[in-house]
Amino acid sequence: MLKKITQQIHTQLINQVKTISVAESCTGGELCSLLTSLSGSSSYFILGVVTYSNKSKEMVLNIPAKEITRYGAVSRQIAILMAKNIRKKTHTDFGISITGIAGPTGATTTKSIGTVYICLSGRNKNICRKFNFSGNRENIRKKSTQEALRLIKKGLKTRGRFS
Repeated sequence: MLKKITQQIHTQLINQVKTISVAESCTGGELCSLLTSLSGSSSYFILGVVTYSNKSKEMVLNIPAKEITRYGAVSRQIAILMAKNIRKKTHTDFGISITGIAGPTGATTTKSIGTVYICLSGRNKNICRKFNFSGNRENIRKKSTQEALRLIKKGLKTRGRFS
């Protein structure tokens, strides 16, 4: 499943002459690994970062500490900023972000293990989705990566117009 959708995205990015950059947190680079697994990916994959800590989100993605404090690192607002800022920083057509709680620790009273936000940022619009995955850490990370790939595919299908 992952190989098939990765191949489809690879082909679409090349055919549409589009570029992408990635900002991951809870998936620890799994999305970057998949997007760069095929020969020729350097034509579209510009940069991938794992901003696991709040400090790295501030330093690398220029997300204000006050925003992280206000909303939490695992939030729609931070996912959008991560995706927008990586896209702007790298001048790519798409930026995608994943931030979440893979567990088994990290849950709060308002956010359970498996809470994940994935955002795809294009030049004119952002699509952000919230997920509540179940399972262990490995399963949550895999499901997050799968959903990120699906979101990229959707964005490419609309050629970035996100209709």
